Amino acid sequence: MNEPRTSGPDFDLPPEDRITGCSGTAQGDPPGESPPSIRIVPIAQSHIPGFHACLDTVAREQSYLAFTEAPPFEQTQAFVNQMVAIGAAQFVAVDGDTVVGWADVLPAWGQAVAHCGRLGMGVLPGYRGRGIGTRLVQACLDQAKTQGLSRIELEARADNTAALRLYEKFGFVREAVKPKAMKFEGRYYETVQMGLLLELDGA
Repeated sequence: MNEPRTSGPDFDLPPEDRITGCSGTAQGDPPGESPPSIRIVPIAQSHIPGFHACLDTVAREQSYLAFTEAPPFEQTQAFVNQMVAIGAAQFVAVDGDTVVGWADVLPAWGQAVAHCGRLGMGVLPGYRGRGIGTRLVQACLDQAKTQGLSRIELEARADNTAALRLYEKFGFVREAVKPKAMKFEGRYYETVQMGLLLELDGA
């Protein structure tokens, strides 16, 4: 979730973009195995409070996302409701009743870019390195393909090497470097734009 972003007639998707990493990705997965107790499930209404809390924790690290605290709860709730309404890929990692990570692909708006989506994700600090990010990304990419998306984009901080390795494992390639793209506490950071071309069945 970066800032509110218009997607379609008359509704705003605030969200969680991403600059995971800057893209949302708050850190990727070094080698590790995700415990079977942690479930990757499509987001539902019941997950919204936990998602908001998870998002806020990652944002307040001031390292990965484009904002430094979660948007207001009502804005986050509206974003999730709109993502569900349009059938977008949005998954959460759940440990018991606690949301410990998320990932989503926000479809681009406009006929010429309707085949594109933007990936964002984050995982709570204590759950990194367990393969959760890998499972979240895989779930999103699988659903994005069923929706006919053939290009997925993201943006991550250049020094977030764990996230960059995660994305490259899925075939994302580095397309551009943006100097001074993020600024935390007076310090600038470069970000890396990455893209993945998906092969669609029958295409």
